[in-house]
Amino acid sequence: MIDLRSDTVTKPTDEMRQAMATAEVGDDVWGDDPTVNRLEQVAAEWLGKEAALFVASGTMGNQVAVMTHCSPGDEVFVEGEAHVYWYEVGGIARLAGAQPRPILTPDGLLTPDLVQASLREENIHYPVPRLLCIENTHNRAGGKVLPLPAYKAVVDKAHERGLKVHLDGARLANAAVAQGISPREAAAGADSVMCCLSKGLCAPVGSVLAGSREFIATARRNRKVLGGGMRQAGILAAAGLIAIERMVERLREDHALAQAIAAALHDVPHVTCDPNKVETNMVQVDLDRPASPVLDALAREGLLCGASGPTRIRLVTHRDASGTRPEEVARAFRAALAG
Repeated sequence: MIDLRSDTVTKPTDEMRQAMATAEVGDDVWGDDPTVNRLEQVAAEWLGKEAALFVASGTMGNQVAVMTHCSPGDEVFVEGEAHVYWYEVGGIARLAGAQPRPILTPDGLLTPDLVQASLREENIHYPVPRLLCIENTHNRAGGKVLPLPAYKAVVDKAHERGLKVHLDGARLANAAVAQGISPREAAAGADSVMCCLSKGLCAPVGSVLAGSREFIATARRNRKVLGGGMRQAGILAAAGLIAIERMVERLREDHALAQAIAAALHDVPHVTCDPNKVETNMVQVDLDRPASPVLDALAREGLLCGASGPTRIRLVTHRDASGTRPEEVARAFRAALAG
């Protein structure tokens, strides 16, 4: 069975399992788990920030960031199909008590002009504009990268208008590798950044949230509110260290495989798939029919993937799928769509 549902299905490497088995641990809530402490120090340096916090998931990291930046009733600007808006169970409103304000874009990419146009003049009737969330890479846009110059321009506009900036970098390492830059360059200027260790980087659990020392001190309290105060979490942090130190550059292999799969699917009947739109490890396949029954048929052909729209299927490459043959993916689609 070929599993291209998500890069979240990756298993920890043998090196990670060994590191987890032998990790030195303590009670992280007391601040005395040495492996967690080391991960947070390494992650802060990796992302170019003063401090970092180990959290259970990307969603927790994003929501802790919003809670830390905002007060109840504040306005949070998000791209209209951003993960923090679509897939985090209304957490902006439910947990932070803030109001999300979606910014509609044609391709998932924010621009300074779109940010400017979304901001209203000061008025007692309006919420206080407080935070802009940027997602890079953009999940629902098919793993699209916000290029560094465009990213910097959006950050500068937000700061010019008095907003803080949180970078949802669930797949920031993919964005960095795709551009040939470091993750710290890709996160430069953001007041906070979250990066998942458990997707293409293959750690079994966890993300890191980074920012200033003052920000992370408050974020640590907000993590505790959400029940995220873990104990001997060094067992998990040990794998996270390997994710940061060993697994970033191999993402190029995932990107190359995604390109090859898109090329193989390009000429399959009933499919629209443009290889030129594949920038990282995601392939979007548009169908001339509903996606749901096609997914079932693909599973019968030995291919697991997911729907990202009524007639759209998403395939995500990752380390555990590195041996996938693009022609086998194309064969499964031809068989599933036959007739």
